[in-house]
Amino acid sequence: MPLDYAKPQAAKIKIAVSRILHKTSDANAQGVMLVNPGGPGGSGLGLARLGEFVPHNGGDPYDWIGFDPRGVGSSQPSLSCDGEYFGGPRPYFVPETNALRQAWWQKTRQYARDCGAAGGALLDHMKTTDWVNDMESIRKALGADKINYYGFSYGTYLGQVYSTLHPDRVRRMVWDGVVNPADVWYDANLNQDIQFDKNIKVYFDWVAKHDDVYHIGTDGAAIEDLYYSIQQQLRRNPFGTLGPDEWNDIFVGAAYYVYGWEDVAQVFAAAKAGDLGPARDYYGDPTGPGADNTYANYLAVQCTNVQWPQGWGKWAKDNWALHQTSPFLTWNNGWYNAPCRYWPGRVGTPTNVNGARVPGVLLIEETNDAATPWAGAIEVRKRYPRSVLIEGVGGTTHAGSLSGVSCTDDRIATYLLTGALPARLPGERSDVQCDPVPQPDPTPAVGAAAMRASGSTVQDRLPADLRQIITQASTVR
Repeated sequence: MPLDYAKPQAAKIKIAVSRILHKTSDANAQGVMLVNPGGPGGSGLGLARLGEFVPHNGGDPYDWIGFDPRGVGSSQPSLSCDGEYFGGPRPYFVPETNALRQAWWQKTRQYARDCGAAGGALLDHMKTTDWVNDMESIRKALGADKINYYGFSYGTYLGQVYSTLHPDRVRRMVWDGVVNPADVWYDANLNQDIQFDKNIKVYFDWVAKHDDVYHIGTDGAAIEDLYYSIQQQLRRNPFGTLGPDEWNDIFVGAAYYVYGWEDVAQVFAAAKAGDLGPARDYYGDPTGPGADNTYANYLAVQCTNVQWPQGWGKWAKDNWALHQTSPFLTWNNGWYNAPCRYWPGRVGTPTNVNGARVPGVLLIEETNDAATPWAGAIEVRKRYPRSVLIEGVGGTTHAGSLSGVSCTDDRIATYLLTGALPARLPGERSDVQCDPVPQPDPTPAVGAAAMRASGSTVQDRLPADLRQIITQASTVR
């Protein structure tokens, strides 16, 4: 691909692409299906396998095309700035002292400088529109007149920009965990913080409900207090590489998804009993050459899609105000994005997303999705007048389609096989209401009996490694 599409004969980069061919006859094939797991910055090569897990053989007519976007994974060059950046213990997220604030200023400024040195000219060409241009190059290389597309999380925004710029190249699209194009990207992160705080309370209530298994307590609010108490304990006395920030990171996934709730609860139970070893092991060692590839690319896209506030005053005012009512993720999220204050790449202007000329798109969103709050799905539904929105009512899972909820997954299959969408209803609302991805039951005998009694067959369709591809990419904020 050209590094700079305005200079197509100049410097070139390489995009890694994977493909799994259609399983039907050529006469019944329905073309190429590009996939993206989100991030931005998640590797998409493994997602070429997604089609085999669509129910009713709904993925069989397609050639499933995974790709690592520019800068990501196996594409060349692959961007990495400091593989030790997430090594713990890091400075405490909440900048209660001048020393903590200065430490994070220095840490985030240095990371941006390291990326400038590592990325060079690539950083000027990492906007969503550059990724869209690469998708167009893939389409042309495959000889496809139109593409189908399945995107998760940020991948839904990538689909929005592609369809806005190339509406005549769109056939069918599924967007799960819908990004709000109206608030990219500074405001989007602030809006996340509010729902994440609500969702972690849902999780602590679930832990309380299963005190017979975990023995952490029977009151969600008290369990939340214990979480913060252990965090402060780790602030005073880190356990090796495990400090207060790493403790926070362990629990962030529980506010994103219901997947893995049991594992986090086991870590929590051990910590309550005085054993922090499982927490340290769960956080792991996120360091090493190239370990920051996803994060570096996340910043390279988000920091140059749009101009972020440069002065510290706005960051401080907004994040301190949110911290008062939503402390769980606010400063974690703030510092995660703070390198955008210093980012060396050339900044552009976000695409004005407009789906007026785009054929029907299937939107999927759970009511209490924290990473891409509900308002974003409603906004996109408004901008795409032929779209239809499926709501996982009351759920807290982000980008969780193909989790075995037949109400949702069967409609995905029907759409992919036939192009038929459910009826679109009037007003600003969802068009179909389904059960959310269910909370786990950590008591297998009870859970199995309840499932049999209700006739439920809910089981995540995706194998663990493929679900991990999506969750790891989507968990990048």
